[in-house]
Amino acid sequence: MTLPLRVRRLAHGLDLPLPSYQSEEAAGMDLLAAVEAPLVIAPGARALVPTGIAIALPPHTEAQVRPRSGLAARHGVTVLNTPGTIDPDYRGEVKVILINLGDEPFTVERGSRIAQMVVAPVARAELIEVNELDETRRGEGGFGSTGHH
Repeated sequence: MTLPLRVRRLAHGLDLPLPSYQSEEAAGMDLLAAVEAPLVIAPGARALVPTGIAIALPPHTEAQVRPRSGLAARHGVTVLNTPGTIDPDYRGEVKVILINLGDEPFTVERGSRIAQMVVAPVARAELIEVNELDETRRGEGGFGSTGHH
């Protein structure tokens, strides 16, 4: 399934490629850093990194901003609010909150692949207040309760 995704390049991202899928079956497209100069993120620090694009999602969808596994595995760099949600009515710049959980400073270069974006359908819930919920085998067990053998 493909969905149309309108993308606007912002002035500071005009020279960068648009986000793209890196393989035939990739779920996420890579977002690129539109930093003007190299950005150093110290261990334990975070930074809001611009991508140089704004998007117009189709109704009833969201874009999820997720970490890139290579950055996490090699450098301990991840997306702080993962997955970050971009709503279909948002028209501002897509930005990524990166955090460096590694031991060394991490440098974000212009055009670096910093995160991935997954476009997904969204169902909206209609809340119905009740006095009792139906019983299930699991019941109120949570936080690891299904992992018991």
